[in-house]
Amino acid sequence: MPRIISALVMVAVALVGIWAGGFVFALLVALCCGGMVWELTQMLAPRRYGLAVQFGAIAAAAVFAASLLPTALGLALLLLPVGFGWSQVSKPAKMRFALFSLWIVLAGYSFVWMRNDLGASWLLWLVLVVIATDVAGYFAGKALGGPKFWPRVSPKKTWSGTSAGWIAAAVVGAAFAPLFHMGFGLVLAAVLVSMASQAGDVAESALKRQTGVKDSSALIPGHGGLLDRFDGMLGAAAMFLFLFIFLG
Repeated sequence: MPRIISALVMVAVALVGIWAGGFVFALLVALCCGGMVWELTQMLAPRRYGLAVQFGAIAAAAVFAASLLPTALGLALLLLPVGFGWSQVSKPAKMRFALFSLWIVLAGYSFVWMRNDLGASWLLWLVLVVIATDVAGYFAGKALGGPKFWPRVSPKKTWSGTSAGWIAAAVVGAAFAPLFHMGFGLVLAAVLVSMASQAGDVAESALKRQTGVKDSSALIPGHGGLLDRFDGMLGAAAMFLFLFIFLG
């Protein structure tokens, strides 16, 4: 029951934020990014609670401020929490903190940019691609089984579930192609976004194994932490930003 209630609350908050757009959505995404950087710091520096709060607050402020600035300045500002963390965390954790924190703030910026500059339809497309990937992957993996995708890092994932996720994403891409007046390019983009979503999930699983934690935090009853819920979305949003910048 806590898991179901938490999911309903998350869906309701997300829908209100997406519908509102503007400052409301930017603030919501910024707070989520701050929470994820807080979780990341807790995993990499578990005995430095105050530092985790500082990093989370700086990341949230950077994402929100970046959404108000021109693109070049906004992207440059996102390097602030990454650089600050690099200077403060211990040497063994520096690279992991830098990579994951940069990933989080870039993906958060991508979400806000998509909603405010491209419109809610593109954001809905992204969310549906990730959901289709997850749902198809789960049920196909359960029903078909078969060889494991990467047993050492994510022992439950199978190749059948992974490939089913790509197919489901392609279907979503094809369904949205007429709406966006696009052809096969959107189908290919959907598959690439799906792969990035799965990569985000695997990356977070690897981080948890390396740091010896089951969940990134206990912020969401029945679900674990923000990183546990949104790792796939982070991967998808970062990939979409990359595709848009380099391919248009």
